[in-house]
Amino acid sequence: MTKARNRWPRPRDGENPATAPDGHVSPHASPVGITPTGLDECLRACAVHSGKLVAGLDRRRTELAERLRQLLAVQAMAQAPAPAPSASGATALIRRAAKGTAGPADTLGAELLDALLAVGSKALECGYDDELRLALLISDTVLTLRRNSRAGWRLRARTLEAVGDEAATVEAYERYLALTDDDGFGVAPKIAGMREGGRRQDELLRLLERQCPGAAAYSAGPATDVWAEGLALHARGNREEAEPRLVGALLAMEHDGSPVQDIQAAVSQYLDLRVTANGGEAAELSELITLYAEQRRNRMRGPVADPTFGGVDWITLGEFRNQIAGRSICLIANSQRVGRGSLGAEIDAYDLVVRFNSYRIDAAATGSRTDIHATIHKHGFNWDRPVTTRLVFGGVSGDWKHSLRNRLVPGAQKYLGDESLRWPLRNVGRVGTDVWSSIPTSGFNMLWLLDFLDVSPTLDLIGFDFYESGAYRLQEAMRMPITSVHEYTSEKAWVMERAQSVSDMRISLR
Repeated sequence: MTKARNRWPRPRDGENPATAPDGHVSPHASPVGITPTGLDECLRACAVHSGKLVAGLDRRRTELAERLRQLLAVQAMAQAPAPAPSASGATALIRRAAKGTAGPADTLGAELLDALLAVGSKALECGYDDELRLALLISDTVLTLRRNSRAGWRLRARTLEAVGDEAATVEAYERYLALTDDDGFGVAPKIAGMREGGRRQDELLRLLERQCPGAAAYSAGPATDVWAEGLALHARGNREEAEPRLVGALLAMEHDGSPVQDIQAAVSQYLDLRVTANGGEAAELSELITLYAEQRRNRMRGPVADPTFGGVDWITLGEFRNQIAGRSICLIANSQRVGRGSLGAEIDAYDLVVRFNSYRIDAAATGSRTDIHATIHKHGFNWDRPVTTRLVFGGVSGDWKHSLRNRLVPGAQKYLGDESLRWPLRNVGRVGTDVWSSIPTSGFNMLWLLDFLDVSPTLDLIGFDFYESGAYRLQEAMRMPITSVHEYTSEKAWVMERAQSVSDMRISLR
């Protein structure tokens, strides 16, 4: 049995964590499940954690250390003058974070909020217990001070999902959904998958209870000890006594609220033992195995109501070429330069209008039509907007397929690019990291593809200033950072080398 992860204290059923033992509600009362946490406490914890991180080979922790440094620098700038020269590094930052003379101690401005959330997200990526605790503490702080923070609820949900607290994860994701109109991160299907997976898991455990009535005597736990006894008996060939202990341990894990990942691992090991004990013949285990597979699949991918996605037609590289041949094309940047412009009518006059990721429509400035939506697979912004063709880009085939299954909206596109159009620069152009080291943006993948196919008499870029003017996107996407994994300077150089004419708003490649 996988050793259960360290768990954080949770309120008892019906208990509000913001309620004092005497029954009075705290003046900092927070939503159920949130531990009221002040900004100073959180910043001190971040400073201490920063001091623990040392140079090493773990890229994720190195990136977390940089985010922590940036966070504490943001806070230090708003504080009293720096301490005496003898204090340096994390010690100095702790003192600065604790002094707080500029305004209320628990004032969470936009810049500090963004820096906190960046630390929380990077801590979550690390995946270690200490970092998961830090991510949860940050979500507690954000939601104590801003209980309607969409990003705060999403960070909390992702952290709870990582530690396997599925019920709390669903609640946090639901809070997030209630606060947003754009489910760009595919939260709704994730919730549906968790719920369906939980139902299948419950069916599996109830079936085991019926198959092994003697398990009830061992279901009070402790689960780890009972499981160990069962394994020892099974190893000695005493399967008759091992079976109720093994099943009892699984029931004890359910009763104790063990992390979902631990229950899945234990059930998997149990099924392996059952299959082996039956000489590899799994016929009598078919119902158990089916339930196990269904709960795993639904949690990983989510249920799909319409497997054909509205009868979408998959198109190949050659078929896409035929779609665009001989037609004028404009690509619209998600830049403030476009948002402040007035080229809407000119944009709509092109034969084909291409937009990217979380594009925003303001007819006078951006035009109103979208014929081709090119997007990265990692989020689902605008996937519900009707377009003729949707090209979804992604570097890893498995992740790309997973996103298509969970994020495609039936009927929202007539054509969908297949695997031949998944990652144009790398897969079509065979341009490796030795030639182009950075990860190509959706815009560059699309532009490179159109230039490579070379079948359009007009190929114009509208408002492409490579984010020099700032982003102009859907509101829900505006807090997403302009990622540093892309090398916009190289992309700009590539474009300018091929430009036939350049104006303030338009770059023509044909």
